[in-house]
Amino acid sequence: MRKILIVGAGQAGLQLALGLRAEGYEVTLMSARTPEEIRTGWPTSTQAMFDLSLNTERAYGLNHWEDRTPPIHGLRPQLSVEKGQLALAFNAPLERPAQSTDQRIKMARWLEDAEERGVEVIYNAVTTQDLDAITQLGRYDLTVVAAGKGDLVAMFDRDPARSPYTAPQRGLAVAYVHGLEPDPEWPEPHVGFHALPGLGELFVIPALTHTGPCDILFWEAIPGGPLDRWAGHTGRMVPEEHLAITLELIREYLPWVAARAANVRLTDDKATLHGRYTPTVRHPVGHLPGGGKVLGLADVVIANDPITGQGSNTAAKAANHYLRAVLARGDQPFDEQWMTDTFEAFWTAHGQAVTGWTNAMLQPLPPHVQQLLGASSQNEEIARRFAAGFNDPNDLLNWFVDPEKAAAYLAEVNGA
Repeated sequence: MRKILIVGAGQAGLQLALGLRAEGYEVTLMSARTPEEIRTGWPTSTQAMFDLSLNTERAYGLNHWEDRTPPIHGLRPQLSVEKGQLALAFNAPLERPAQSTDQRIKMARWLEDAEERGVEVIYNAVTTQDLDAITQLGRYDLTVVAAGKGDLVAMFDRDPARSPYTAPQRGLAVAYVHGLEPDPEWPEPHVGFHALPGLGELFVIPALTHTGPCDILFWEAIPGGPLDRWAGHTGRMVPEEHLAITLELIREYLPWVAARAANVRLTDDKATLHGRYTPTVRHPVGHLPGGGKVLGLADVVIANDPITGQGSNTAAKAANHYLRAVLARGDQPFDEQWMTDTFEAFWTAHGQAVTGWTNAMLQPLPPHVQQLLGASSQNEEIARRFAAGFNDPNDLLNWFVDPEKAAAYLAEVNGA
């Protein structure tokens, strides 16, 4: 039986570990935190997972919250051209619902699943030196690093050809809340996307946390701008202070959201998160001092800004892709060439499209995208195709990101 070590217990690491174990592999998983520490800790993310990604979880019985997590029926983009004035809004329904389950309850349960299903789980933070010593013992046929934070990431060199940014493009601020009233323009659960050109964005995401159904208020602020109110706080901010800033900005810039937020309160006493990072693509193979080689997964090698909501989706798809690659490898060695080929195949199948789209959305919207969004407000077929791009970003290459293809698509739709 082939033995595989996975370092990191997030969406990708846990999903890969559980999938490999179900397929008969001997799997060791290293997690820096116990289930209880995760469950009672601070949020680590936002997440709106779409159907293709959710299917990779369903395949191995990991969808424990399917009947409790609010079904996200689509997206409602809203664009303001002047402070407090709405210029454009439309509903973009999804063919199948998306879901957002707080990773505090999800990862805690998956760690418990891993132990119950026969994964050897080691609760210990891992340094590069630790990993070097482990790999030199030669116990594992393959080591995968899925811990997207900490010094392990430094093993993987930045790929400058695929990383156009050298600084964070958004300040990120998240609050999990109860008490937000439904949007009267679309009462069914959906992701509200409120764009403030030149300033940033607010996302409102229906979710499930350990205190029940909730909403995530997620500000993305252009660094140095008036929305970037968390910039001076390098450590944990008092959660109530964090929420007060969140609501103050909503009242000032998005009064139609403020009208729904009169009774908003935090879901728990650790319901906030803020920070920033530079979007980066890294080379997939990490080289250890002792000569060992490890394969990077998900955020370790593709860390996009969350503006397109693709982080957890990319992690799930990457875990599934790596799983299939391991199964197809049989008894052949997991050498450096295989590692590189595995990542490049995923980059071609998914990473390239989502990274290009996400990086483009961090810039001022070009005229052809503005035209497409305007057309979406008048034509549900276009709106539905826009929503479908969040499920499969590859389709956006066919009509959304390229001006000539956008013009051809609009001409086709208008002609029809």
